[in-house]
Amino acid sequence: MLIINADDWGRSVAETDAALRCHGNGRLTSVSAMVFMKDSQRAADLAKQNNINVGLHLNFTEAFTGSCVPRSLPECHERVASFLRRGKYSQLLYNPFLRKEFSYSYRAQAAEFERLFGQPVSRVDGHHHMHLCANLLLSETVPPGMKIRRNFSFWPGEKSCLNRTYRALVDRWLQRRYRLPDYFFDLTQTIREEKMARVVELANSSEVELMTHPIIRAESEYLLGDQFRAVLDRINTVTSCALV
Repeated sequence: MLIINADDWGRSVAETDAALRCHGNGRLTSVSAMVFMKDSQRAADLAKQNNINVGLHLNFTEAFTGSCVPRSLPECHERVASFLRRGKYSQLLYNPFLRKEFSYSYRAQAAEFERLFGQPVSRVDGHHHMHLCANLLLSETVPPGMKIRRNFSFWPGEKSCLNRTYRALVDRWLQRRYRLPDYFFDLTQTIREEKMARVVELANSSEVELMTHPIIRAESEYLLGDQFRAVLDRINTVTSCALV
């Protein structure tokens, strides 16, 4: 089965509306929402009105742009963001001095998600994939049993052996506590490298998540086009109730 998820729901009006259009045309199965952002409240209202399945798009790297951010959160959040933005491999390092800041930032976002959507978080992924940073992997910040996005899936030869080994170890660690899809791909890369036939083959026997950003013109045109309609006719797309 294929899970077609749009990231950045609520980050801005344009991003929310682009995803809403794709969902309204039956081209998305779910979205991942950012909280404390400029369009978070409107996006939550739209999700409820349109019965859209929503997970938390955890934000550790981008400043909050909403008007209802708790007073103590921005400074704490900025310390986390500064650390993760410091270098290419910062997310691989566990920072014991930011343990409380990571925990508080997660808990604040989870609580706001529950306020906005009227339900607790059951599915988590991360802006810039920072839900896979060492400070979350090596802590119990995210409650066990949730559905979490895994690392990108690659075929042998697409990445170095070291890269694929690291990703496999992280996914194995995650599987001890969380529920993961079997495979995870990015729509832009899938289109560019003409891998959709492989995704279709996997989706007919496994659970595959396809990450999309409908604000990107090439992605929205593909999602709304006849070619993708034909793809959907060949596979099973997951229903919203199966996502949680």
